[in-house]
Amino acid sequence: MNIKRRGLKMAAAVLFLMGLSACASVGPLRGTGDLGMIIERSSGKVAVIDTTTHKKLWTVGGLGDLSHASVVYSRDGRYGYVFGRDGGLSKVDLLTGRLAGRVMQAGNSIGGAISQDGAMVAVSNYTPGGVRIFDAKTLAPIADIPAVYDGGKRSKTVGLVDAPGNKFVFTLYDAGQIWVVDMSDRKHPAIRKFKNIGKMPYDGMITPDGRTYIAGLFGEDGLAKLDLWNLDKGVQRILNGYGRGQKVLPVYKMPHLEGWAAAGELLFLPAVGHHEVLVVDRRTWREVAHIPTHGQPVFVVSRPDGRQVWVNFAHPLNDVVQVIDVKSLKVIKSLELGPGVLHLEFTPRGEQVWISVRDRNVVDVFDTRTFKKIAVLPVDKPSGIFMTDRAGKIGL
Repeated sequence: MNIKRRGLKMAAAVLFLMGLSACASVGPLRGTGDLGMIIERSSGKVAVIDTTTHKKLWTVGGLGDLSHASVVYSRDGRYGYVFGRDGGLSKVDLLTGRLAGRVMQAGNSIGGAISQDGAMVAVSNYTPGGVRIFDAKTLAPIADIPAVYDGGKRSKTVGLVDAPGNKFVFTLYDAGQIWVVDMSDRKHPAIRKFKNIGKMPYDGMITPDGRTYIAGLFGEDGLAKLDLWNLDKGVQRILNGYGRGQKVLPVYKMPHLEGWAAAGELLFLPAVGHHEVLVVDRRTWREVAHIPTHGQPVFVVSRPDGRQVWVNFAHPLNDVVQVIDVKSLKVIKSLELGPGVLHLEFTPRGEQVWISVRDRNVVDVFDTRTFKKIAVLPVDKPSGIFMTDRAGKIGL
């Protein structure tokens, strides 16, 4: 008995030491609430960053073509799912700085989403057109939804977001449609199709409450709105003819509608082909103001408290970020950061904003109250910045 007990104690000691060794190899125990990921677009890598210390924790490579990459997070914020332009879906462990899984699921993809329960990851594809859905733990395939229309044509899919009830919503760029996919039953996806929504729906967003999906239209002025609580009403057109009477400028970079800003009852969104931000009343879905800006907006992002909206711009005026005061609906600050400002992201409570400046190979960090620069991180050709608080938000 004594020999057996001594053996058990020795085994327990060995396991304890192994555990300490494993912890030492990945650093101290920590949460992920102040972490994020930055896309290093030219090298196929992501940087895992700590927003408290303003430092890089890890650089994770082998992620393929990240020229238009985006990230969603697992429910616990530990894993980031990276959607590469080459069709690769990669799973990155933020706590160990390792690639936890990767599948080549298509030839050309354009973003993705994670289901409300965190169990499924969906990818939107250009080639072949459609959406593919995978198990979040294993990356095993669950469903393949080809975007087929008009008797066999295949459309690019864009604007993919998650919606309450384990639904995914996206648009068909070539077909002018919105599809709602209900994945409540994994084995039998239920698809609802809405046709003739407008020409060339190039991106989409969902309101923070998960109720309203809006598709931007590149082929005509206006937006398509779908009330997910009342699908039988179908798609409604809003903001028809905005910018009428103005000369539409060449569009060098498409606005990103998932960057639309919601502040109270107002939505702030980029006007395609115009140097202005449109302000829309969410109660009536009518334009209440338009704010002249430095250039054509790409991302229009609200500070978490809704008091400020930060805007970056398309080439060739992509060297400036402007700040709009929501109370006055006026630009109150312009920051000149250098060419290649590609993305901006707030920390969860909005005291900091992180801004990628590709052509300087840095990410600048600003205090959003004083507008003072508080840190500069060297990053190789940075583009998208994604904080882990996205894990708890609908449509991000």
